[in-house]
Amino acid sequence: MTNDSAVKNPGTLYSILFIISFGHFLNDMIQSVIPSVYPILRDEYGLSFLQIGIITFVVQMTSSIMQPVIGAYTDRHPHPYSLCAGMLFTLAGILMLSVASNYGLILFAVGTVGIGSAVFHPESSRIAQSAAGMKKGLGQSIFQVGGNGGTAVGPLLAATIILPFGQKSISWFSIAALIACGALFYVGRRYKRSLRTAREVPVAPAVKGLSAKRIRMALFILCVLTFSKYFYMACMTGYFTFFLIDKFGIDIRQSQLCLFAFLAAVAAGTLIGGALGDRYGRKLVIWWSIFGATPFALALPYVNFTMTIILAIVIGLIISSAFSAILVYATELKPGKVGMIAGLFFGLNFGLGGIASVFFGRLADLTSIEFVFQVSSFLPLIGIVTGFLPDIETKKSKATSR
Repeated sequence: MTNDSAVKNPGTLYSILFIISFGHFLNDMIQSVIPSVYPILRDEYGLSFLQIGIITFVVQMTSSIMQPVIGAYTDRHPHPYSLCAGMLFTLAGILMLSVASNYGLILFAVGTVGIGSAVFHPESSRIAQSAAGMKKGLGQSIFQVGGNGGTAVGPLLAATIILPFGQKSISWFSIAALIACGALFYVGRRYKRSLRTAREVPVAPAVKGLSAKRIRMALFILCVLTFSKYFYMACMTGYFTFFLIDKFGIDIRQSQLCLFAFLAAVAAGTLIGGALGDRYGRKLVIWWSIFGATPFALALPYVNFTMTIILAIVIGLIISSAFSAILVYATELKPGKVGMIAGLFFGLNFGLGGIASVFFGRLADLTSIEFVFQVSSFLPLIGIVTGFLPDIETKKSKATSR
């Protein structure tokens, strides 16, 4: 495993990838507890949908603002133990959330969790790409599927642990944070050794024939696609349980299990998308992932309970395959800037999720949660702008053959 600007072993270091993915699993599992306990917090403190949206906004924006800055800094000055440090912030935040007694303390606690994510994601994504060797799409997917798997398991554990025992039982998730610290400390130690022995080589442009203006436009299109994907995902992860409760009259536990089904599909789709991107091209995967989810998203607000769950699973499988392809595509446009690009897109992910949560929360207060899902169903249509992305796989193939 080497720095992203160094080449020591082009092979894929699966052991490092799996440990990083496991750390990502635990980090995002803990973070997913926050939206999972929204129904409890709403009942306990009499919160409105707007106040619930603000909770998500705080954790997401705290993370999103810091991630690109941290990523750019670690591109120049790698910090092997920053992953472990980020997890310590997450540990502190989850412990504070378990004992928070008012709305202000809740916001402070989730903001601390957001700082943990900001420190964790850019450097861990860079280590994952370095360990992946030539299989960058697969490597990014293995890393990302850990996070998606943790996000999926979080609501299930919340339904099993937190709902029966209340807010204070959130502290039990500190055990997961301590385990993650140990695993990520090991990765940091391995990474520190690799930085000492890495043979520095110049970073060559990944794509020839694209002007700086065209590269900036491609990055802007990727940001637009990320907006489409994560605004829709924020609606599903933050308000799907309320939609099911309000429309079909199910209880909180049943709604959490349904959210778990959607998030499990997201995890599976992420892994599939990375492998397909390596094999068939990332632009094709982005096309299929975002624009391809449109008919299913448009139908979801109008069908019965069983079909709602089926469509949610199908949407989760399809729309989740885009992020690994988007991230690797972006790093190929800007080689040697993996930390900054990862920080930008992870930060954009969190920031858009926070803004969307406030927007949809306010819209739900003014109208209804069902209307929110009717409006959000049009978001995947934005995926049509994928057609304006350059075919960089073709350009790279031609450059290689010369």
